[in-house]
This record gives sequence, C-alpha cells and structure tokens, in this order.
Amino acid sequence: MQLNIPPVIPYAVGCMLILFGALRVKYLGAPRLRPRPDDDQIGEEASGDRASELEERLERGPEQHRHIRWGIIWILLGLFLVVSTFIQVRRQMR
Repeated sequence: MQLNIPPVIPYAVGCMLILFGALRVKYLGAPRLRPRPDDDQIGEEASGDRASELEERLERGPEQHRHIRWGIIWILLGLFLVVSTFIQVRRQMR
C-alpha cells in the first residue's frame, strides 16, 4: 500500500521537529541557578540577612538532562524525516 501525500507536509513536520528540538535543548536544557548554602551555615539557623546571601551556582538537574536528550531525539527525527522525504521525491522523479 502506497500512501500518496504531498512532500511539503513531511518537510514542514521535519522542519518543525528540528526547530522545536533545538529550542528545547537551548532553553529548557540550559543550566539553572540553584541556591547553595555556605559550608559554615550548615547546621546553623540562617538569619534573614544570611539567607539572602546564599551563594548561587549554575548546574543542570535531571530535568535539564531529560530536555536535552529529548531535544536531540526530536532533531534526529526531523532530520530523518527531511532526508527520507528528499530521497523518496528524487526516486519518484526518475
């Protein structure tokens, strides 16, 4: 059974997968600022002044790694869709 759809549809879907996969990796997979208490504050009660002076550092949590993995999968799926559509269109032209 051969499904005959216009090639613009797989191209559009493939380009959208590539675009949104890249955006997912860039924005949702970016490291976040997370508060980290000083070593001397551990075990002590932090006063209001000391709580605002907590050191922050950039780090990636498991949710950012998940967004990076799925973003790469979306990009690869989009590339596969675009390339396979291109190959199929060239075969039909012969």
